[in-house]
Amino acid sequence: MRFDYFVVPFCAGFGYLIIVLLFTYGRWINELGEGAALKIFKSLLTRKTLLASREVFQECLVHRKVFRVNPLLGYMHMSLALGWFLLIVIGKFEASYFTGEFTNEFYFPIFFRFFELSPHRTFTLQFFNALMDFLLLFILSGVALALYKRFKSSAMGMKNSTKHTSGDKWALALLWMIFPLRLFAESLTAGFAGNGSFLTQPLGNLLGMILPVRMLATPVWWGYSIVLGGFMVALPYSRYMHIPTEILLIFLKNWGIKPKDSISGMAFFELYSCSRCGICIDRCQLNPAINKKNQMVYFLRELRAGNEVTQMAHNCLLCGRCQEICPVGIDLTNLRTISRKQKDNAHIHSSSYPSIPMHSFSTKVLYFAGCMGSLTPGIRKSMETILEVSGEKYLFLDKEKSYCCGRPLKLAGRLAEAEKVSQNIKEAIVSSGANTLVTSCPICYKSFKDDYKCELRVLHHSEYLLELIQGGMISIRSGNKRLVYHDPCELGRKSGIYTQPREILTKLGSLTNVEEAYGKSLCCGGSLGHLTISMEEREQIQKSTAEYLNQDNPDCIATACPLCKKSLTKFSESPVKDIAELIAENLIKSNYKDHKTKKSNLAEAVRIDT
Repeated sequence: MRFDYFVVPFCAGFGYLIIVLLFTYGRWINELGEGAALKIFKSLLTRKTLLASREVFQECLVHRKVFRVNPLLGYMHMSLALGWFLLIVIGKFEASYFTGEFTNEFYFPIFFRFFELSPHRTFTLQFFNALMDFLLLFILSGVALALYKRFKSSAMGMKNSTKHTSGDKWALALLWMIFPLRLFAESLTAGFAGNGSFLTQPLGNLLGMILPVRMLATPVWWGYSIVLGGFMVALPYSRYMHIPTEILLIFLKNWGIKPKDSISGMAFFELYSCSRCGICIDRCQLNPAINKKNQMVYFLRELRAGNEVTQMAHNCLLCGRCQEICPVGIDLTNLRTISRKQKDNAHIHSSSYPSIPMHSFSTKVLYFAGCMGSLTPGIRKSMETILEVSGEKYLFLDKEKSYCCGRPLKLAGRLAEAEKVSQNIKEAIVSSGANTLVTSCPICYKSFKDDYKCELRVLHHSEYLLELIQGGMISIRSGNKRLVYHDPCELGRKSGIYTQPREILTKLGSLTNVEEAYGKSLCCGGSLGHLTISMEEREQIQKSTAEYLNQDNPDCIATACPLCKKSLTKFSESPVKDIAELIAENLIKSNYKDHKTKKSNLAEAVRIDT
């Protein structure tokens, strides 16, 4: 048995980490809820596991999403994660090949050059030796970048860097010491044993000229073992808990496990998967308006620590810009929302949320303008005109009176009230007999799509209008206006609808692309998700977004959200119009009389039959 007392600190730290992880993950898995175990079992030997494995490689080791945002930052993370992983895996193969034994002491590959002092003569062993030196150099380059970033984050393309807790700082210091100590331990050993490669051997030879390398080697190996073991003890209490946790999170997500409406189970996997990399800070549009300590990374930190987060939970636009860029894909909006959950809902009365009148006749299409649609009459009038010209049989569900879909209540944490509202509207939808529900408000669309679970198609009006155009039910004139499109948060990032609005706009004019579009689109500032922001702060965001969209002096700013239209109009130099309004303005009504005649003839035929 190959053993030296200096391996004890590493072994103790590793054993401690395994015990803590088993206990912690066991508790969280137990909180996943009923049916979770069955879902995992059914998904285990399926393509979902392969997809999860690929995502782990891409995001946990290569850090693909970070690379897309910031290549230098991506390289830094990749060198540390992938480099360390390969150092362990290839070190295992090196040790097994050298000894001819696949099973050996688990610590042996980590301290291989201490135990095997003979120079490597064969080509294969020399190759392994050189590869291990290369991986060590690869990791050290990442450590150097991490040190540089800590003192000058702007040079790494980050306007802001995360402020760490004392636990994070201790773990970070230990992490930074691990690989330099390994370099010196292996180099000192190579200085008297000659078992190094292109990096460690020349350094060992140099150190051997000025230091007693044989005497110093063992104390440095002790230091390496102590630091490595210390990092493992510190890991569960620092941001580096994300290293093992995000792997499990990715598998659970791919297996179909979803968070509940409480901070338990899956929510803990998400909280502890946050590496506090700080990428989300620069994406937040509240930076100029609020204290940076309210940013998502700090909210997650406080929530994870069990601290009071009520005020922080409400101080957020819930626009999803941070979630779009999160390397691990944490459902940040949901964590904010469930942290707002109000327990006291005793004041709910049925009269507080009146039901929509039931309709006994059947219709093909239901149109729901929503609260914000009712406050922007130009959009609802345009939709009525388009529906009439199309000849579509439809029912304007909230024409006489505005009804809330319930999502604003849900975003405010009033979940029971939101459920009551949704039940009222769902009954009206079911009674209509419609097979398609169309809404102009992305907030309503998201609510109907995710929360109502009705057995009918739910379409945003941008999707529906494109269907009418492509189906030949309406015709529009093409124009030469220069248009800029603004992706609404709830329609783009939250619902993934990007192409349909753009397809329509390219038929109406020339579409000018802007950098902050698609998933990077700026929030209009009118978000119903922020419950504590002042009007002055809100207008600061609205003005900034409007100025950005006007930078190329477009003839019109197009959007697909009533709230975005209202928010941007106030500060925009160019007119702001909804897609429905642009279509109504360019609608060819030559077939309108034909549709009216067909309807009259049908009504007359029904009357005669009766």
